[in-house]
Amino acid sequence: MINISHLLKVTAAWINIVYVVCFAGVAIFPGIRPGFMMYALHMNIDMGENIATFGTFLSGLIIWNVIALLSVWLFALLFNTIKQ
Repeated sequence: MINISHLLKVTAAWINIVYVVCFAGVAIFPGIRPGFMMYALHMNIDMGENIATFGTFLSGLIIWNVIALLSVWLFALLFNTIKQ
C-alpha cells in the first residue's frame, strides 16, 4: 500500500525543484530550449520569442504541479486498487 499523502508531498517538492532549475536554465541560457527540442525530443521547431516573467514562472509552476500531482495520484490509486 502506498502512502498517497506522503507521495504527493514528495512529488510537489520534486516538481518544484525541477521546474525552478529548468526555468532558471532557460532564463540564463535561452539557447537551451532549441537544443533540448532538437536533441531530446527530435524536433526542430521555431520556438518564437522567449518570455520569462514572474507571471510565466508562477503560472508554469502551478500548471506543472497540477499535472504532476494528478499523475502521481492516479498512479497511487491504481497501484493500491489493482490486485497482484
